[in-house]
Amino acid sequence: MSVSHRQRTLGLATMTALGSIALPGPVAADAGPIQQHLDDLQSFQVIAHRGASGHAPEATWPAFEQAVEMEADYLEMDVQMTADGELVVFHDETIDRTTDGEGDLKDYTLEELKALDAGSWFNDEFPDYADDEYAGNEILTLDEVIERFGTDERYYLEIKSPELYSDLEESLVEALEDHGLVESGSVIIQSFSDESLKTVHELNADIPLVQLVWYYPEEEGDDELVEWTGVTPGPEETTDEDFQAIREYAVGVGTNLTYGEEELQVIDADFVEQAQANDLLVHVYTINEEEGMQRLLDWGVDGIFTNFPDRLNALVE
Repeated sequence: MSVSHRQRTLGLATMTALGSIALPGPVAADAGPIQQHLDDLQSFQVIAHRGASGHAPEATWPAFEQAVEMEADYLEMDVQMTADGELVVFHDETIDRTTDGEGDLKDYTLEELKALDAGSWFNDEFPDYADDEYAGNEILTLDEVIERFGTDERYYLEIKSPELYSDLEESLVEALEDHGLVESGSVIIQSFSDESLKTVHELNADIPLVQLVWYYPEEEGDDELVEWTGVTPGPEETTDEDFQAIREYAVGVGTNLTYGEEELQVIDADFVEQAQANDLLVHVYTINEEEGMQRLLDWGVDGIFTNFPDRLNALVE
C-alpha cells in the first residue's frame, strides 16, 4: 500500500484561513494534544462506522465496545437532538429502522427514547451475528459515550440533519469543550452541510472538520455525476479551487467510493491525489469488503469508514 503521502505537510498558505488550527507536519517532541491529533491524522485511520456495526447493533454499547477491542482509531457516530434538547447518538431522522418505535426522533424526549429497544432489530436483520444480549439495548446520549470512554478514545462525530435543530452546533461544541475533548485532541466533526461546519469553525477553530460529499448520477444511466449538496461539482469536474475552498475550514473530505446496488465507482485514484495535493485528507465511506479496502489502500487514502474494523485492521497490519 502507498504510504508516502502520510508524511506530507500542509501548505503554509492555508495557515491564515485555518485560524488557530495548527498545521499537520512532522511530530514534534513537545507537540500539544491538538497538534498531535493533526500529526496523527497523517497516518492511515481505521474509522469504526457507528462502532463495529457489522458485528453488533449500530451506535450501541456492544458496537462501540467491540470497536475499541478491535483497536479502531475512531468511534464514528451521528449526533442529533431530542425534543427536550439532549444530544443523542443516532443515525436516522426517524426511529423506525433500528428501534421498536416509529416517527421522527426529534419529536421524542430522551426519556421516551430510552424506553425503546434499539438492539433486537439487529438479531432479526443479521442472524449470523445475532446475540441475545443485543436485545433491549438503549439509544445512547453523547454524554454517556464520552463519559464511558473519555479521552482514551477518539470520536468522529457527524452533525446529522442540522437543518432540523436550530442550536445543534452550539450544543455540540459546548458539550465537547465541557468534556475536554477539544483540548485533548480527541474529536473530529464531519457534516454534509458546509454551513454547519463553518458554524462549528467559528465556535471553536481547534476542532478538525471534514466535509462530507456524496457523488451520484443525477439521472439513472447518466454518466455525469453530481454532488448531493452542491459543495463541489462532480468529481471529474472538481478543480483545485473547489478543494481549496473546502480547505479554508476543513482538514479533509469524506467521500463515497461507489453508488447504488450496482456499485458504480464515483471516485478514482486521481481524485484522491488531487484532494491530497490541495492539503486535504481523504476518508472514504463505508467500505466493508476487503477488495474495496485494498483498492483504497493502494490509492493511498488517509482513512476508511467501515462496519468491520477488524477486517480493515487485518489488511493494514
